[in-house]
Amino acid sequence: MSMPTFHVHFKAFARTSPIQYIKSVRLHQARLLMIRDNATAAVAAARVGYESASQFNREFKRFFGRSPREEARELRTAFSLLPPTQLEGIADTH
Repeated sequence: MSMPTFHVHFKAFARTSPIQYIKSVRLHQARLLMIRDNATAAVAAARVGYESASQFNREFKRFFGRSPREEARELRTAFSLLPPTQLEGIADTH
């Protein structure tokens, strides 16, 4: 399958280009790292493959509408996540 044909089929299926899809996956993974592992934006950006923290911050804000720090803080509050050590203790008692 040629690249142009792949792009047409991918976009018909995913409703986005392959590049935008990969960017979306990387940004969602970084957001999860910041929420679940309490990673900084710079650490999360590097772990999902961004070489430039400033580019990551720009793309993150464009995609989610908030800075990485604001998004992580808001979602941690909304989900009221317990630290991982507290979750392990809860799981052991059930």
